[in-house]
Amino acid sequence: MNTPLVIAGVLFVAYLLIRMTLKPPTVLSPKEALAAVTAGTAVLVDVREAPEWSEGVAAPATLLALSDLEGTRAGWRPFLDQERGKRILLYCKAGGRAGKAAALLSAEGFDAVNVGGYSDWVASGLPTRRP
Repeated sequence: MNTPLVIAGVLFVAYLLIRMTLKPPTVLSPKEALAAVTAGTAVLVDVREAPEWSEGVAAPATLLALSDLEGTRAGWRPFLDQERGKRILLYCKAGGRAGKAAALLSAEGFDAVNVGGYSDWVASGLPTRRP
């Protein structure tokens, strides 16, 4: 019997079982996000960098860059204090940075969710604005 191969097989099966039992990260559609914001249970945040906002932003979005969340939190700190208790819905250009921000905030105890990219919002026909 090849012990390393058996151990590798057991570890792989354990990995699959653990992965199946873990809750997958929550991802909301743009329409679900707008409904939550409209209901007052959530806030929407665009985590792109300031120059990217000139392309347009989701109409109800607060503009707070991921770099500030990872840095001094000059804008994020007062926002998080003010919106404590609400779900924080995050988007960026394609969803990667929003996922990173959601993971960071979730690790700090906030209910944070990735809602994807700005293009998803636009493709859903939802309202936008120019900052």
